[in-house]
Amino acid sequence: MIKFNKLEKGISIIGILLLGIILLLVLSYFKISVRSVVESPEAQDNISYVGGGTRNLWNDYLKQPATYLWNDIFVDIFWKSFVNNMERIRDGQPTDYETSAPSVNK
Repeated sequence: MIKFNKLEKGISIIGILLLGIILLLVLSYFKISVRSVVESPEAQDNISYVGGGTRNLWNDYLKQPATYLWNDIFVDIFWKSFVNNMERIRDGQPTDYETSAPSVNK
C-alpha cells in the first residue's frame, strides 16, 4: 500500500524566497547596503572574473556536448516524435504507440 503522508525532505522555491527575504532583512538591520557592496570595484572585478571563467567553461567544454544533446537527441528524437503524435491525435488517427502496441487476435 502506498503511504501519502510521507514527508519529503528538502526546501521549496517558496522557502528559498523567504530565506532570501530574511537574509535581506538581517543585512538591513546591520545597516549593510547590498547595492554599495555589489557596486564596489572589488565586487565588480570578482563578478567579471567569475563571468569570464564561466564563459570560457561554457565555450571550451560544455557548448558542444549541450548543443549535440539538444539538437541531435532532444529535438530529433523526442520533439519531432511528440509533435507528430500530437498532430495524429488532433486528426483522429492512431498514434505511434497505439499502432506499435501488441494486440490479441481472437
